[in-house]
Order: sequence, then C-alpha cells, then structure tokens
Amino acid sequence: MRRFLSIGILLTVAFATATMVSAQTLTDAERDRAMKYLESTKQAIVDDTTGLSAAQWNFKAAPDRWSVAEVMEHIAAAEDLIRTSIENEILKAPARTEAVDVAALDDFVMKAITDRSHKAQAPEPLKPSNRFGTPEAAVKHFVEARALTEAILRDHADLRAHAADSPLGKKLDAYEWLLFVGAHSARHTKQIEEVKADPSFPRK
Repeated sequence: MRRFLSIGILLTVAFATATMVSAQTLTDAERDRAMKYLESTKQAIVDDTTGLSAAQWNFKAAPDRWSVAEVMEHIAAAEDLIRTSIENEILKAPARTEAVDVAALDDFVMKAITDRSHKAQAPEPLKPSNRFGTPEAAVKHFVEARALTEAILRDHADLRAHAADSPLGKKLDAYEWLLFVGAHSARHTKQIEEVKADPSFPRK
C-alpha cells in the first residue's frame, strides 16, 4: 500500500512539475498571436504616416498637444526603451511565484495600454526632442526597431519564464512585455489619428 502511495505522490509531483514547465514554454499559438499583433501594429503606423506633407507632420491642434511628428518620435524611442528593458532586465528576471491566468493577463495588457480614456504623461527620456532629425527617419527607425522586437519573440522559447513589475501594477512576463510594446504603438497610432481628425488638420 505504501509503495502504491509513494508512486502516486511521485506521479503527482511529476505532473505538477511538467505543468509548470509547460506554462513557462511559449506555445506556437501564443507566438503566432504576438507576431501578428506586432506586425499589424507596425503596419498601422506605416499606413497612417505615409505621404504626409511637412505641414501635416508638424500640425498641432493646440500649443500643448503633440504633432504627428512628435508622436512618431515618441513611438520610435519607446520601442527602443522597452525592447532594451526586455533584453537586459526582464529576460534575466525570475519567474512569477504567484499563480496567474496568463491568457487573461495577455488580454488585459493589450486592452489597458490602448485605452486612451486614461491619459499618461510621457517620462522625460521619451519626450520629443527631434532625436531622429526628421519624421521620416523616425518611421524608418521604428520599423527597424520593431524587427529587433520581433526577433526576441522568434528566438526565445522561455518568455513565460521571466516576469517583472510594470506600470500596470502587475508583474508581466517577457511575452506580455512584447504585447505591451505592440499595444504602446497601437495606443499612439490612435493619437496620430486623433491629430489627423482635427478640423484644422492641413489637407496637404
């Protein structure tokens, strides 16, 4: 009886360990979902900024509002900052210790970050300073930076095995931080569209 009980305990432990390992290994479906999200949010920015004139790039709805050029610079700079944080910090962080519904948290990240009903002040390093020289150069830099972000998703199977604190008040694993950077660009694509929808936005 004790022998069977011991075998049962061992099987239970083995199953729990396998489940934990599985939860920390990215699935093909998760990888595909994030890649499509990163690609679609990149394309949305390219589509929204292609063919803009100098007047359109630099139009401001009010003195304290950003122009499309300034929003684009912020998007490109944030892509670098968040990706570097993923590479240098988050991928070196330990796994979560608490149980979490990762699918629900994934959805929460994309919904919360893109919700523009909640305004946020950009940190000083991400405020526009014309660091790329021209808006077109900012778009080019963003596209190149997004390729590096996508490479992290392709090259790492253990994105679920590392988590770090986030501005959302929750620990996010590295996979969720990749969704975060995609959602951040989507958030500011909405901001670009708001600028372009202003009645005084130049027609050309």
